[in-house]
Amino acid sequence: MPFGGLKVLSLESRRAKEMETLIRREGGDPFVAPSVQERALDDHREAIGFVDRLHAGEFDLVVCMTGAGLAFLRDLAIADSKLEILAEGLRNTFIVSRGPKPVPLLREMGARAQIVVPEPNTWKEVVAAIASRPERRIAVQEYGRPNAEMTAALEALGAQVTPFAIYRWDLPPDLLPLREAARRLAARETDVVLFTSSIQLDHLFLIARELGIAEEVRSALAHHTAIASVGPIMTDALEAAGLPADIIPIHPKMAGLVKASSELAAAALARKRNAKRAV
Repeated sequence: MPFGGLKVLSLESRRAKEMETLIRREGGDPFVAPSVQERALDDHREAIGFVDRLHAGEFDLVVCMTGAGLAFLRDLAIADSKLEILAEGLRNTFIVSRGPKPVPLLREMGARAQIVVPEPNTWKEVVAAIASRPERRIAVQEYGRPNAEMTAALEALGAQVTPFAIYRWDLPPDLLPLREAARRLAARETDVVLFTSSIQLDHLFLIARELGIAEEVRSALAHHTAIASVGPIMTDALEAAGLPADIIPIHPKMAGLVKASSELAAAALARKRNAKRAV
């Protein structure tokens, strides 16, 4: 099998079981430590206010950044007896979807995305898709945290941008697996680590600092562990942290990440560990 029994760490949360299955199928020894929870905001006023403003025609274009965010918004609208108001507002507005995940949720409400941003589905592709559009009153459904770069890029096009938050990324309620992941990295008991979101890296180091092993984790990632990145945004985050990715799949998908890692990890590990010994 391609991984050949290598110890593979994933920090995936929502699709943890699927990730474990994929790693095992490729011959890896998986340890999946959920690192993030998507938590709906306690204060729903901003989201409900968006529904009312959308229905009133205050926006020409809505950007749906994630399926999870749109699902949270739909559920809030149901709880507030405003599902049809939301659906009507979406049907009357030009919609840009960052990738395919919001599309079925829009369809449930009788709406559709006029533009589905293609791979690699980053905010940069979203801005590029909007650049040639005439609409300039733009609402952006934020994902786990604000994206000031995207807002600035849209404003540079002359747009009036209204980000609205529905949920945020938080640490998972059970931190034991994430702590164990940090300990295994620090002890150099991990051969490969798979990153699918930059918040995973942030939370890994947050926990490592709390445990007093951040430098050991950094050293292990830099010199002892093959780092796999799902796509451009994750790769940029790793570069900014001084931990360049060793493996990047052609297509920024979870299955592609596991497949590419299984095929390339052994060679990446050999290069990395031999380079460390040569120093």
